[in-house]
Amino acid sequence: MLETSARLLKLLSLLQTRRDWSGAELAGRLGVTARTVRRDVGRLRRLGYPVHATQGTAGYRLGAGASLPPLLLDDEEAVAVAVGLRTAAGGSVAGIEETSRRALAKLEQVLPSRLRHRVNTLNTVTVRVGGTGSAVSPDTLMVIAEACRRRERLRFDYASPRGGETVRSVEPHSLVSFERHWYLVAWDTGRDDWRTFRVDRLTPRTPTGPRFPPRQPPDGDVATYLAHRLSSRTWPFQATVTLHESAEAVAGRVWPGMGVVEAVDDHSCLLHVGADTPSDLVWMITSVDADFTLVSGPPALTGALRAQADRCLRAVRTT
Repeated sequence: MLETSARLLKLLSLLQTRRDWSGAELAGRLGVTARTVRRDVGRLRRLGYPVHATQGTAGYRLGAGASLPPLLLDDEEAVAVAVGLRTAAGGSVAGIEETSRRALAKLEQVLPSRLRHRVNTLNTVTVRVGGTGSAVSPDTLMVIAEACRRRERLRFDYASPRGGETVRSVEPHSLVSFERHWYLVAWDTGRDDWRTFRVDRLTPRTPTGPRFPPRQPPDGDVATYLAHRLSSRTWPFQATVTLHESAEAVAGRVWPGMGVVEAVDDHSCLLHVGADTPSDLVWMITSVDADFTLVSGPPALTGALRAQADRCLRAVRTT
């Protein structure tokens, strides 16, 4: 009986790792006959696992059922799920915190002690810094996600950060989770251009609108576009400098939200940054630790760069 149970678990694990298996492949991996495989598949079906026979290959496929049967996870998968649930419990999607905690409690009950220790060790030494951002409704996320997938126009009420509310009609492209906030990247039909919208500031109107043909994402991909919007275009002071190193070389020195790096050639790249003051621009540009040439910026930036250079020279002279 123990041997049969262990074989069933191994069979289930194999079915979960690949879409289709032939009966001969399963028999070979389990070291049994094809008849035994058929018998074991029948046992799994009686336990609630929807194992379907595939046509033409005399094989099997694990399908989706009406209820969620037990899953088999290896050590790394179990730890990854536990860490993900713990992160979601303090995340930016409203209403799933308690659900995540319940699921995590169930998982930790069945984790082997060695894995439970790994998960708890990570949690006890992890410190979360900074605000959580505004939580968004999972229902709102699903409405937007469905509109993106089906390429249907989306209308919503949008609360501007500057005050006031407008009704927008867009062709939604992607949802982006960026630094504790959710953003919608979409083609704004009223502005005839790409725009980004904070999801916590919008309220979808249903039903959704007509279908639309797909568009190429702005700036090559939506992540780059959003980073550009957040790091430069929305700030009162903006600048572009040429860094005399390749984009690949400086990529690790430019953190998300700081600026956008644009490759020029193998020896240089452009850095687009934005900030509240010219002095902040100086700090951001020099923090990359690369030789640079100012391409464009506010007139006050030149003076701020010179003031910083003089300050550094005075510091050296006094030593």
